[in-house]
Amino acid sequence: MRGEAFSWFLLGLLTVLCVDSAPQAYRRDPGHPTWHHGAFHDVKDAVRSDVRQMLHTRAEVPFQVPLEVNVVLIGFDGDGGYRYELDSKKLEVLLGVAFRTHRPSCLETGQPLDIEHHIVFNVFPAGQAQLIALELAIRANMVAAGTAREEEFGREVPLFEVEATTVEPEFENLYSYLFDSENAQQTDGPRPTAIFVVNTDKVRLDPRNKDVDIGSLMYTKIPPLNDEDLKNQDGGYIYRYRYNGGGASQVWLGCGRFVVIDLSAGPCTYGKIETEEGSVNPRTLPRLQNVLFHRSGAAAGLPSHDVFLGHLAAIISTTVEHVVAPDIRFETVDMTTRLLVPIIVLQNHNRYSIMEKGQNFSIDIEAIEAEVRKMVHHEQEVVIVRGTHALHRHEKLAIALSKAMRGHSLQETKNDGRFHVHSKTYLDGAILREEMERSADVLAAGLLEVADPNLSNRFFIRQTWTDDTDVAGDSILKHKPLWPSHGSSGKVYKEKKRSDKKNDGGLYRTYGTRVVPVFVLSLADVDQHLMMEDDGLVWTSKDVVIVLQHQSEKIPLSYVSELERRHAIPSQAQRHILAGLASVVGGLGAPYEKTSHVHERPVVNWLLAAGCHPFGPFSNTSRVSQMLRDVALRNQIYSQVDGALHRIRIISNAVQSFAVEYLKTPLGEPVNGRKNKTTTELWLEKFYKKKTNLPQPFPHELVEGVEKFLDNLEEQLVDLSALLYDHRLEEARLRSSEIHQSSIFTHQHVDHILDAEREKLKCCSIEYKTLTQSSQNYIYAGILVAGFLVYFAVIFFSSPVR
Repeated sequence: MRGEAFSWFLLGLLTVLCVDSAPQAYRRDPGHPTWHHGAFHDVKDAVRSDVRQMLHTRAEVPFQVPLEVNVVLIGFDGDGGYRYELDSKKLEVLLGVAFRTHRPSCLETGQPLDIEHHIVFNVFPAGQAQLIALELAIRANMVAAGTAREEEFGREVPLFEVEATTVEPEFENLYSYLFDSENAQQTDGPRPTAIFVVNTDKVRLDPRNKDVDIGSLMYTKIPPLNDEDLKNQDGGYIYRYRYNGGGASQVWLGCGRFVVIDLSAGPCTYGKIETEEGSVNPRTLPRLQNVLFHRSGAAAGLPSHDVFLGHLAAIISTTVEHVVAPDIRFETVDMTTRLLVPIIVLQNHNRYSIMEKGQNFSIDIEAIEAEVRKMVHHEQEVVIVRGTHALHRHEKLAIALSKAMRGHSLQETKNDGRFHVHSKTYLDGAILREEMERSADVLAAGLLEVADPNLSNRFFIRQTWTDDTDVAGDSILKHKPLWPSHGSSGKVYKEKKRSDKKNDGGLYRTYGTRVVPVFVLSLADVDQHLMMEDDGLVWTSKDVVIVLQHQSEKIPLSYVSELERRHAIPSQAQRHILAGLASVVGGLGAPYEKTSHVHERPVVNWLLAAGCHPFGPFSNTSRVSQMLRDVALRNQIYSQVDGALHRIRIISNAVQSFAVEYLKTPLGEPVNGRKNKTTTELWLEKFYKKKTNLPQPFPHELVEGVEKFLDNLEEQLVDLSALLYDHRLEEARLRSSEIHQSSIFTHQHVDHILDAEREKLKCCSIEYKTLTQSSQNYIYAGILVAGFLVYFAVIFFSSPVR
């Protein structure tokens, strides 16, 4: 028995040793290359120079914010498909020259922000072990899905689909391995952004080939390919990704801080029917087989490798513009400390309730609240309440809904090749919002008025900086909420008492509540294809979200993925509610939208329409990726800084216009003298120095105060740029709030001083006084009458006739 037990012990020990000695793709050997994050020191002087030029010379120079983007090449070191080798340094130089800066815009106004990103690219390859680990994960999750064409008119080959959420953990492991994200989270370090460019070996990846042991190639030299092997590297099949069952794509946004671009997958075709703008086709992404075998698509007179490099750089720059540093959806500045989101369901039936849990059409309030909390800063409180109301009890809202119904005609091509015209009813969100705001219904108009920024400042936020109160009390309205009075259930919200003291002559943090109502229209007995405009089920403005929900099965959309039309499921409102809140609260636009100053309108690019986000017809998830959550947090900072810089330009223009109007001598020369000068000094300077230095008409304290403010602002902006580069968003938010509040105070102070000096410098003044009656007036009148009598008497008696 002892011998048998000893043998079992040895067998277990050998098994443990074999497992420990098995090749690990993400082991950290001594000398493992580490990721460095310190490019801000190289651009700090340039940032300071641009900030000084912007503040002190009134130049139209945007605020520079360095942004680091890491491009990870997987399978481009002679170990991936076609054994292709790509020079990472050459790609990094090309990106740095061709895409040095990027200036986001506001989708609401169409104007560029006063913020410009200085893009710093880091391009480096991943190891062979990491490539093999990814190929193992992709191969294990391939599912046969029929056949597909290689190109537009190519042959039909077997098709395999990969659920992206199943291979996503492998990319997260690679991200953690390359950037040491576990230690970064513990030490509050930077959060890098990564773009994974993948080139897999489709022969090794083929799930039909059972003889290939991919795991054994993790740390062994991969043999080269001969000419025959190169021709067969395409594998004779196609694979593509679907993120949570969404549209098929080879580019998708992960749940973390990374984007995956798989050049071996596809080709994929998707976009809007009969519309060329933004459509994705087999030529959208570069393919190595076109590079090596000189197929159509290479520019004449240029080496195919250079064309491939330029095409890849263009795809990376598009990814940065749409996902890493996208445009801001709404130009809002939110300085409140609370966010109140009432989700109000308006239904015209009693058949079901979307608030009921466990159903396919149910909405998960807790999940929505968790996602919204991730898009706001830690100090902001998020309160979500819910309520269900019958439309027949709110006739004003029912009338508004009826007025917002619109219809238009569509021309579609059928299988017979002819155009067929038919009418379609849709719900106009803009008209519905206006009618709801004008209605006398307290449920809709009251919440929309509260959500309006002007009324929010008036009733919720305390913005009077010069009050003499000692305690910055909470300014939220103390009244009973409207929704519980109608029998709806909601969360109990307990307000916290504030005891922050206000310093004499200083600023204090304002408190208030921003209300973003979400109206879910749950309708029955309506057109089974009823939607909102642009084939959507959600409409948003800067202060409200409107979602349409009804129990139709599927609604065919005017979007196509491969050979299938995309469908909308109107019974499921969860994703659309989250998409609306992401736009209003976080200022997020859809990853496929971008402002075009050439076209003077937003344009679309469906390349990044798939992935972990709730926007658009090719998405099918109710989550927001970590990358977009970072963008939402930065949007709040950018909106505050943009507003402060606009206000500073207004201050500068006001001072300049005052100087042009009043700081001139009678001879037209500018006044640039000291504060106090004698008359003798002024005449001496005029006749001997040929220059007039008159005292400035407004106080020198104003000029000194503005210059001091600009100097302090310069240091704050440089520090803010460093905080944003290091991804210290909480500290950056506090700094941006200080900049915004100080700009408001300085603007008010300068306006007050200039108005006072303008009154003093008026050439004339008109005074109105009431006439007073006096006895002297009668005396003067009597003397005047007596004088006339004496004059006539002298003339009469001195006449020669008499």
